[in-house]
Amino acid sequence: MTSRWPRFLGGSDNDDGIRRARESMTTAFLAMDARQRTVETAVEASAALFPERDIRRAWAPVRDACYAAASAYVALSDRTGATSPGPESVSVDRTTRQLSDATHALDVFYDTHGAHLDGATATLQAVPQVARQARADADAARARLCGPDQAYAGYSSVRAGSADLDAATLDLDAASTLHDARDIRAATARVLAAVATLLESLSAAPTREREARTALASVRTRVDAVRTRSGGLRGAYSAILREFNMASSQDLTGNEEASRRHIEAAATGLADIERALAGGDPDLALEHTETVRTHLTAADRAVDSVTERLRLLREVRQDPAAKLAAVRFRLKDAQHLAVDSGHIAEWGSVLDAQLDRIDRISGGLQGTHPDYWAYITELDSVSEFIAGVVQRMRGQAGKR
Repeated sequence: MTSRWPRFLGGSDNDDGIRRARESMTTAFLAMDARQRTVETAVEASAALFPERDIRRAWAPVRDACYAAASAYVALSDRTGATSPGPESVSVDRTTRQLSDATHALDVFYDTHGAHLDGATATLQAVPQVARQARADADAARARLCGPDQAYAGYSSVRAGSADLDAATLDLDAASTLHDARDIRAATARVLAAVATLLESLSAAPTREREARTALASVRTRVDAVRTRSGGLRGAYSAILREFNMASSQDLTGNEEASRRHIEAAATGLADIERALAGGDPDLALEHTETVRTHLTAADRAVDSVTERLRLLREVRQDPAAKLAAVRFRLKDAQHLAVDSGHIAEWGSVLDAQLDRIDRISGGLQGTHPDYWAYITELDSVSEFIAGVVQRMRGQAGKR
């Protein structure tokens, strides 16, 4: 708010008491006006940079009190004509108190929000300088691509980093044109982040080709190994069909085809890696390497699912009682825990029901080709359920 200076009245100002009172009133007004302008500037800084704080809402009643006190002061100062000392003194005293109350409200507001307001003011003042520094950092990063790091300009990470930096700089220029401090600050942060990413890529560039060639040798060896392992998949699958119930392999019917498909994709990926290296882009070569590894992991999983299934089925067929005993033992442990921890009322019947499930599962191994896979999966389901109950009981005990 712009200060308005009083025009002192004639006549009654000759009275020393009135003159001193008016001087006190003017002092109170100038003190309030100076504080109001300082706080209002900080409030506007907060509103520009941190609108989510909604500081203007808290500021509005304080600001209105200041405006009302200032209006009373100006109205009294602009009065013309003679007035009697009594009414004049009362009006001056009342206005002075109003100014003092408004100043006190300013102080309370600042005591509550001062740290945030000071931070907002400092941040807003620093926005142009930080933006200039960000542009200078961006120019310095770009200069490296025309100097000592020019050999890495074709690397994917460097090209992407350079493009991101150009885009962020354009955003900063656009925000600066609109003079939006919040947008300028956000765009500056993006420029600085893009500079850091580009410099990180340039720092890593000298070792990227060696990393890519090492990775190529590794995945090439692994492709050969997975291809060799997949050669035994058909035999393992046939053994499951011969030795066990048909239901034991229904979910594995597509594994041979899946393994072959992923191995072929991995082999194609090897060629992609070699082309990227030949084209001088080890970053792209390393991206292809990750794709190849993903295919190899999937091929391995397809092979392992069959061979591990055959191993597990044979193991349980040889000694079905061993797995049954292991699950019974886990159930007994859980029942002891329920008793010892005082949870028998809550979990006792639940655990007892698992004993009935185990008995029903054990009676399912009937016929020439018992369904061992159902036996295994159902016992595993019981075991997992028991483990969940144990975890919950221990969690409840920990809260006591």
